[in-house]
Amino acid sequence: MAQVVVEVHQVVGNGLHKIGLGHWHGVYLKRRFFTDTVLARLAEEITQSETRHAGELVLAVEAHPPVKGLSSHERALEVFGRLRVWDTPYSTGVLLYLNLSLHTIEIIADRGITVNDEEWQQVCKALSQALASGQYEDGLKRAILAIEHLLAKACEGLPLNAENALVDKPVLL
Repeated sequence: MAQVVVEVHQVVGNGLHKIGLGHWHGVYLKRRFFTDTVLARLAEEITQSETRHAGELVLAVEAHPPVKGLSSHERALEVFGRLRVWDTPYSTGVLLYLNLSLHTIEIIADRGITVNDEEWQQVCKALSQALASGQYEDGLKRAILAIEHLLAKACEGLPLNAENALVDKPVLL
């Protein structure tokens, strides 16, 4: 894995996390903003995105805090491995991980992706602002588009993504 970017976004409910009830807020956010219809539209965005470059994007959304005392960062690395985001023909997998209860955004890119941290931070910041204002679907669509542009640049010269090696539908954990 080459790059890891972490962003904490501030939304209503951070106070619940401080008193030990953040997991309930995460469950509420998942139920409210990640309906089957929204998941299908986000999957279509990812599918369309992947036809224009050799990169693969996986969106993982978790409602509960990590178990066993893991940080959001450590959990994202675990999810990266478990969902086999590293297992692409050109090592061009990217994980966009949201932890709704902790209000964190993590982007993990495989070693075949060369993008500077500042560009990943811009994606996180824009998504963070959208999430903070309750624009979950639109914010994620814009993040997918931004990641697509970064992947197109990073994967320049590689064959187009003829083999869809990873799942396009967002994974709810």
